[in-house]
Amino acid sequence: MSSTPQVLIYGANGYTGKFAAEYLAKNNIDFIAAGRNEDKLKAAMEKVPYIDRVNVQCQAVDHSVEALTELFQGVKVVINIVGPFAQLGHEVVQACLASGSHYMDTTGEQDWVITCKEEYGPAFVDANLVLAPATSWMWNAGLIVAEYALETPGIDSIDLVYAPNGNPSLASTKSFLRMCCHEQLKLEHNELVPWPEATGFETIVPGFHQPLLALPWSGGCEPIWYKDDERVQNCSVLTAFTNRPMMEMVVGKMKEFAELAPTLSPEEKEELTNKWGEEICKEEPGREIKEVNRTVISVWARGNIVGKNLTFYANSAYLQTGVITAELTDWILKDKNKTVGFTAATHCIGHRELIAAFAEEDLHGWV
Repeated sequence: MSSTPQVLIYGANGYTGKFAAEYLAKNNIDFIAAGRNEDKLKAAMEKVPYIDRVNVQCQAVDHSVEALTELFQGVKVVINIVGPFAQLGHEVVQACLASGSHYMDTTGEQDWVITCKEEYGPAFVDANLVLAPATSWMWNAGLIVAEYALETPGIDSIDLVYAPNGNPSLASTKSFLRMCCHEQLKLEHNELVPWPEATGFETIVPGFHQPLLALPWSGGCEPIWYKDDERVQNCSVLTAFTNRPMMEMVVGKMKEFAELAPTLSPEEKEELTNKWGEEICKEEPGREIKEVNRTVISVWARGNIVGKNLTFYANSAYLQTGVITAELTDWILKDKNKTVGFTAATHCIGHRELIAAFAEEDLHGWV
């Protein structure tokens, strides 16, 4: 085992961080587990499956560009799992640029992904580094299905719905509340346009006889990845958690935020959604169970005279996130990544290659 791991998980002791650690360990990839508290990191890593296979170094670090840059020296790949990312991601991305490290994170926040593309994308291209925000189930699982649809000549429009069953983590709850309460965008005729404010949508999803309540859930990242893709002119994404009471609660919070927003500063808006997240989610969910935490992703794809409908049956969204982070890490370590700069993990690996990785873990069904 290497004495100096080339991979670092920032936020390794969090709910998602432990799954990233698990799949790195399962793939025999040594790593540094970094965060604010070394004792908590060590305690969390002791419980991670397969951890005895690898060299793990736990390291506490301050959340500053200077401290992170120093820690990242010699690290080839940084996996950032410290969110909300629009609030806390800048320091990590800047430290990756300064240290020459490839960057990925597990965000679901559309506005943060746009920031990565516009503010940092060109610099990562110049540095020959990967910049892959949202290396997670949301929004790569939908992108995989969209890419299958786009294999059909003439397809140029993607209408996508995620339907997971499960409860979000503490960090995800903060993140999804802030992103549901901010502007949420879709792609229409090659332009990003906002969804209606504070609005839920009754949605038909394969496998459910009753309509599900769906939200833009930030707008998704597929519209951002396809914004400058000549194959696609329209792309919309909705998310319909099967827990309807939770979805109705979120719609209520969106409406409340819309009423309060004109009186709040940007900082106060962020504080408010953080506060709501802490009130709603008091403890981390348990490990996902494949027979319970099932997911459906539906894509209706169209062109002028052609159409294709695809459904992705899968399970365990957080476990899938662990698989994606480990898979992209492995590709980068082996210099197999297909692109650099701002990218989706799916595009960096390949949609057929990534779905094969899910298949090995019994996390997906055929589309």
